[in-house]
Amino acid sequence: MGFQLKKYAEPDFTQEFLAGAPDAVLLPAPKDGVVPEQYHSTTIFPEYFKINGEWMLAQESRMDCVAVYKDHRVQVVEFRNVKKDDLVVIGRTEDGSEGIYVYPDGFRGKENTRDLFAFRQGRSRETAFSRDYDELYELLNYEREHGNVVWVMGPACAFDSDSRAAFAGLVEEGYVDALLAGNALATHDLEGAYLKTALGQNIYTQESQPMGHYNHLDTLNRIRYYGSIPAFIEAEHIDNGIIYSCVKKKVPFVLAGSIRDDGPMPEIYGNVYDAQNAMRDCVRKATTVICMASTLHTIATGNMVPSFRVLEDGTVREVYFYSVDISEFAVNKLGDRGSLSAKSIVTNAQDFIVNVYKGVHQVSGK
Repeated sequence: MGFQLKKYAEPDFTQEFLAGAPDAVLLPAPKDGVVPEQYHSTTIFPEYFKINGEWMLAQESRMDCVAVYKDHRVQVVEFRNVKKDDLVVIGRTEDGSEGIYVYPDGFRGKENTRDLFAFRQGRSRETAFSRDYDELYELLNYEREHGNVVWVMGPACAFDSDSRAAFAGLVEEGYVDALLAGNALATHDLEGAYLKTALGQNIYTQESQPMGHYNHLDTLNRIRYYGSIPAFIEAEHIDNGIIYSCVKKKVPFVLAGSIRDDGPMPEIYGNVYDAQNAMRDCVRKATTVICMASTLHTIATGNMVPSFRVLEDGTVREVYFYSVDISEFAVNKLGDRGSLSAKSIVTNAQDFIVNVYKGVHQVSGK
């Protein structure tokens, strides 16, 4: 039968509390980057706003933004991007009484009946993840043909020879539509391709190499000499790794800088808001997001991703979100964002990538 998306059931707007609800209040922004008091802050869930007697879905909702009525539709806008006189939705109830209805139940079927008391209901290193892996393999094969998969990676993913090769394989076989990371992931992956080390350790044997602590700096310096990552790859005949495969397959990657970066390489976004905008451009298309071994990048991306996506044909579909980390704290931190679809897997990210690469081939029959 294969993977099937859950069907979305939109609200019944004939219900009295919705049919009789007033229009949402709209007030102009007093100045650029400032919104009226009592503004409505958006969530990751589908949100409907009653304007001119019609309930309208904000099609790109995300956390901690405001709803602006412009060009006959509701747009979700970051505070810093609000312009003077933009019409901002006012109201802090979510039950329709102020023309604002937050709807978290669109993808939920019948609730499973279970005992009030039961063991092991959380997600921890003791949790069995076999079913999660199997569902993920099917999902990725579905998304390769029908969706858009964004991956978020920390540098640990580049420290191992097998995980680098596995992720490169996922890129080259069409399971990766965008990559979000920082300077470290790209630096150590390219160090692995250039000098066969990551932070001076051999990426296979993990043995520290003589003067290996210079290797990532030497790699950065060489990239900066050539002026770009693609130029470095061509000039130095790089033929393996995560970033190499992204360049080869023209998969976009966003490398967000941090205050502690070495170098950095030319492609790094040094301005945090430019990085945020570039990340949003990728996330805006995502139907599945997989975050690995990077707590801050994971939470940042999680705040940008709604629990749903409106497709070109008007279909509303679920967005799948996975958080993978060896730390229970890290994965549960993301779980606190309240997503319909955020799943946590507590495991070594390097092992996870290798298992996923093998698993998608088992499901696809390759």
